[in-house]
Amino acid sequence: MMRVTAAIMLSIVLAAVIPATSAPAAGEIDAKQADPVKVLVARLDLNQYKATIKGLTQFGDRRQGTDRNRAAVDWIEAQLKLYGCSNISRVTYTYSPTDAQRPSGPPIARDADAAVGGGRYRGARSHTGVNIDPKLQPDEKLRALNSQPTTPGAREEVYCTKIGTTHPDEMYIIGAHMDGHGWGEAANDDGSGTALVMELARIMSAPDVKTERSVRFALWNNEETGLNGARAYVDQRAALQGKEEPAGSGRYPEPKWLGMIQHDMMLFDHGMPRADGSMAKDQRPEADVNIEFQSLAKAAEGAQKLAWTVYAANEAYATDYPAAVGPHMTNTDSTPFMDLVPAISLRENERGREIGAGWDPQWHQPSDLYATFNDADFRLGLNAEQTTLGAIGRLSGATLAR
Repeated sequence: MMRVTAAIMLSIVLAAVIPATSAPAAGEIDAKQADPVKVLVARLDLNQYKATIKGLTQFGDRRQGTDRNRAAVDWIEAQLKLYGCSNISRVTYTYSPTDAQRPSGPPIARDADAAVGGGRYRGARSHTGVNIDPKLQPDEKLRALNSQPTTPGAREEVYCTKIGTTHPDEMYIIGAHMDGHGWGEAANDDGSGTALVMELARIMSAPDVKTERSVRFALWNNEETGLNGARAYVDQRAALQGKEEPAGSGRYPEPKWLGMIQHDMMLFDHGMPRADGSMAKDQRPEADVNIEFQSLAKAAEGAQKLAWTVYAANEAYATDYPAAVGPHMTNTDSTPFMDLVPAISLRENERGREIGAGWDPQWHQPSDLYATFNDADFRLGLNAEQTTLGAIGRLSGATLAR
């Protein structure tokens, strides 16, 4: 039954997002014009993706409220400028936790949370939690880098925008969080998602790329403390949507949100923990890109359609790993958006019932290091890049100049 449903949904989505065209005569159109999105996806590169993740790890775990976090925000902005990204800006907000001893991470969906869309556990489970013991990090240099504690106060996060040529007042948001913790390098959580968004910004900012609608690339801060950076963005900018500023200028500092796609932990799909808690060494043959919407969100209908649109792009453009669609998006930076606009999340496994059950032993641990992952792991992230770029290229109406 699920296969039939997926096939039906895919055919509906393909019909909706791919305009009908007559077959051109031989020689009438070059490859760029035949499918410009395919050309854009082909520009993604595994080594470039790995290099961007590696660059992020120079700042250790990038824990919010530290100098290393602020240096990472500056580095991300500098990289976006090198890519030719336009309209780079920052959101500034204040983070003042009510309990300084509170672990800096949103709660994982347990039995009580299953009722609000987190999913119910099945099968083997392994221990999860946030490592707060620096002695568990054997690398002395990394331990020293991560030693500065977080302090309350001002926070910043950076974003850039590709302005649409015909509908600059409408926008898709592509996001990931750049902060981490656990005394590692936060290579997967969420260097892998941050690098993905940065790579998409690089590809879409090329001078020969045009889009009909605007696309914003946002690198949230303070995800690990409860999605505070994404919440600050929504609080400050939701009411500004679609307002021309100044009047008559054709400029829209906050175009109307059409959809939001979040990326978090893109590399590790080695399967369920064994009965003894150990994990398979290699990526499982059934590894896939998980696309999640929240079935209980106010914008659930639109989010489900967006999820199937991204699924269709995976079918069309991803080279190695398929996609799976599920209804249990939870505890991620798309959550603050989900009642206002269709919002979905891409990740390595389901956030609630799989990652929350210990399917990624590096999660918030000292072992979340660049060196922990192999090329099959990094390639899963590359396939997520291909998936989102394919979808956003179609949705934004991307074309290439001759």
